[in-house]
Amino acid sequence: MQDNRNKGVKYKRFFIVLCIVIAVLCIFSFAFFVVTIVNVKLFSGSMEDTILKDSRIIGLRSSYWLDEPKRGDVIIFKAPDEPDITYVQRIIGLPGEKLRIENARIYITPANGGEEYILEEVYLKEEWISSEVFEYEIPEDSYFVLGDNRNDSYDSRYWNDKYVHNDEIIGKAVMCYSPKIYMIE
Repeated sequence: MQDNRNKGVKYKRFFIVLCIVIAVLCIFSFAFFVVTIVNVKLFSGSMEDTILKDSRIIGLRSSYWLDEPKRGDVIIFKAPDEPDITYVQRIIGLPGEKLRIENARIYITPANGGEEYILEEVYLKEEWISSEVFEYEIPEDSYFVLGDNRNDSYDSRYWNDKYVHNDEIIGKAVMCYSPKIYMIE
């Protein structure tokens, strides 16, 4: 009789410990994903053909904890004019730079006052057709972003607040997992 009672106590303890372990793992997993990963759906065609409309994207919130965003990074951010909306676009201009867009070319003057140069954009899949001229001086805490589909993108060129501020950046887009899986570059 004593052995059956001990077995019952052992099973209860095992079950309690198992429940605690599962609960801790669930809390840790939830916290990990909320703190380090962001999941978004791209609702516009502004990043085509790099990322197609209606694609699902995973980004890393932790990408910029120890490092600054770089030119060419595809970022996930709160839209400057519409903070309830999440956008995905490419960083073109960095803090302190002067940027000029003319005849579908981007001219950059570095923040340190170096010589102006033309930005080479190997990631653009189609020819950018534009006769518009824009000039910007990017604030120290901000970035200038454009969609890869320059002919049909609502981006920094057209917003009232032209720049994505550091605190609006949610993370770096790293992978598309639907409708097909691939790394974002």
